[in-house]
Amino acid sequence: MSTETGLLSGIKVIEFTHMVMGPAAGLVLADLGADVIKVEPVGGDKTRRLRGSGAGYFSMYNRNKKSLSIDLKSAEGKALALKLIDDADVFIENFRPGALDKLGFGYEALAKRNPELIYCSEKGFLDGPYSHRTALDEVAQMMGGLAYMTGPPGRPLRAGSSVIDVTGGMFGAIAVLAALQDRARTGKGRHVSASLYETTVFLVGQHMAQYAVTGTPAAPMPARISAWAVYDVFDVKNDEKVFVGVVSDTQWKAFCKAFELTDWANDESLAVNNERVARRDEIIPPLRDLFAGFTKDELMAKLETTGLPFAPIQKPEDLFEDPHLTQSGG
Repeated sequence: MSTETGLLSGIKVIEFTHMVMGPAAGLVLADLGADVIKVEPVGGDKTRRLRGSGAGYFSMYNRNKKSLSIDLKSAEGKALALKLIDDADVFIENFRPGALDKLGFGYEALAKRNPELIYCSEKGFLDGPYSHRTALDEVAQMMGGLAYMTGPPGRPLRAGSSVIDVTGGMFGAIAVLAALQDRARTGKGRHVSASLYETTVFLVGQHMAQYAVTGTPAAPMPARISAWAVYDVFDVKNDEKVFVGVVSDTQWKAFCKAFELTDWANDESLAVNNERVARRDEIIPPLRDLFAGFTKDELMAKLETTGLPFAPIQKPEDLFEDPHLTQSGG
């Protein structure tokens, strides 16, 4: 994250969080310079010991934080936690509904002690018929239509990262920032919330809007009709792949010039995007043949000079050596 150091310097955050969504909210604030103290159970957060696809959760979403373990059910532990919260600016939690109220750490109890406290709850669902349910990233993706839109027809597929957990955490952080601004005016804290399910619905809102506008349900992404004729992944030499997009009429002219596609450049019936989309079946096969003659580096070098959108298909482990991320600090 590229920021000036310490934009939230002086802001104290107490985290009662676990897994991904809650820690992601605290991570954003920590990266912005807040002093984030993560309270873990005795023995440490269970995500410290996850394996497989969860092995990176703790290190990724709890960096830039201080941490201590407290037994919140003991009188001594509760007193210590309350002492930390009494002069905090922000409190973040992602426990099941009602759990912290029973322990004496609900919003009403903490607001009485610290009226300026901003209390951020990260939940599976906001208030409503589903609010009692247990939710995970995968549950939200399935319920919220994202898995349906990600996989091919008939095969709902989870997105390739904990995108809802992370985005839900980011929405929580945004709510905290807004509440801090409001507190600067009013002097009062408040309770803010974000959730997995509603975050997912926000992300698929474009497909809901498409249905409202056209009356036609959006097809899953692998089967979708693209808004652009050239917007696809192409095979190149050495079994590698490159994504190429041509998303405007101006880019179409530049694309045809760069690859010496004179016939297409002179064809007035291809000058407008919607006409090209209608003839996509005529355009894509010749491009697949053309690009198959390039190596990945050759094709990207040519595309670099045109200003067209393009991308190599990279794996997460490739990003450690990405020259842009290495220079910017990622």
